[in-house]
Parts: sequence; structure tokens; C-alpha cells
Amino acid sequence: MKPMEPMKPMEPMKPMGGGEKWWPDDLGQPSTSGSQNGMRYAFFPEKKRLLIERDGDLTTYDSADHQIGGVSQQDGGSTSLTFTSQKGQVKLDELKKIG
Repeated sequence: MKPMEPMKPMEPMKPMGGGEKWWPDDLGQPSTSGSQNGMRYAFFPEKKRLLIERDGDLTTYDSADHQIGGVSQQDGGSTSLTFTSQKGQVKLDELKKIG
């Protein structure tokens, strides 16, 4: 019977990444961002912009006077997004699409 080989030293753990930046530099840092079910969003209050990325397609919305703080997503045949603002709930299709 062969003796066991000594264990090799473990490599130090690498810090977790904070997530990659996927929005244009000119928007700065978002006040809130998140992702779920193949969709990402980021809100930029200084620029009044909400960015949505779905399956690699990036769309920009004018958030007007909404201060977006969160998102809820409903699946029921078609996916609809509703955001929370200081005025209550705002649906994505209520915001003006810019690009």
C-alpha cells in the first residue's frame, strides 16, 4: 500500500467582482441597478435616464421626474416591468423611450 501524498497548499481566495459596468461612461454611476431573468437595469437620476438591457439589447428611457428605487417583474405571457418611484409605481411603458 502506497502512502498518501501530502496535501497541496490552497490558493488564496480571490475577491468577488462588484459586477461589470455595462452602461455608457457619460451617464456616470447609477443610484440603483440590478438584474433578473435575463434583464438588467440601471437608473441615473442626474441624467434622468433609465437603461434596460434585455438579451443584449440596450434601451434608454427618460425617467422624467421619477426617482427610481426598485423594480418588479411579472411574467405572464409577456414580461412587464414596474418600477418604484417617489410617486408610487410606474410602468416601463409609461416612460418615454429615447433609444
